[in-house]
Amino acid sequence: MDLGLEGRVALVTGASQGIGRAIAAELVAEGARVAMASRSRERIEEAAGAVGAEAFVHDVADLDAVPGLLAGVEKRLGGPIEVLITNSGGPPAGPDPLAFTREQWEQAYRMLVLGPMALIEHALPAMRSRGWGRIVAVSSASVREPIPEIVLSNVHRSGLLAGFRTVARAVAGDGVTLNSLLTGQIATERLYSLRGGPEAADELARQTIPAGRPGTPEEMAAAAVFLCSTRAGFITGEAVRVDGGAAQAV
Repeated sequence: MDLGLEGRVALVTGASQGIGRAIAAELVAEGARVAMASRSRERIEEAAGAVGAEAFVHDVADLDAVPGLLAGVEKRLGGPIEVLITNSGGPPAGPDPLAFTREQWEQAYRMLVLGPMALIEHALPAMRSRGWGRIVAVSSASVREPIPEIVLSNVHRSGLLAGFRTVARAVAGDGVTLNSLLTGQIATERLYSLRGGPEAADELARQTIPAGRPGTPEEMAAAAVFLCSTRAGFITGEAVRVDGGAAQAV
């Protein structure tokens, strides 16, 4: 299936490992020109070199750095961003939802809401003027069913989903789509840290997921890249679960 991504300029944030890295690799495989961004220069340069992409250092919570990042991507890859994947790590977890400090709440807001929205604000004008663009947020199934111990993620990812849906309706007529992927239990370092290691994560998945296993970053990437394709042009404002059938809520 030709996804129409040959030569497209794409930016993936939070791309040094896990889901972000897998999405970048899939975009490269489809012929896109891909920029991968992360806070750690060493890690993102290693990941980009392995994938065949260009590395950029960027902290998603640094709102003032967004224009420079996009200008750098455009200069190095030879054109404005046409595909944007907003992805980041998760904020701290903890059993008491009221135990987090104001600073932690504010940092989570910058990471999970303000950071992605700043990227969208600066990337959208070129997409709209060219009549084509794809924006995908890597989110979480917690926006539908809150997950214990990650209240910061639950709250702020839900806010970003509302933002995506609002913007999606405003730009649909310009050929730009915005969609979100709701991750279930995906085999990443983040999942392992929350579950106490790979073995514990696998065991919980066997007990709670109809598919009987955690998902893989590559399975997330396949869904993300389809939403970025020309074939998905009539899909916008959606939140697509990738969870092995685990969700029970609508």
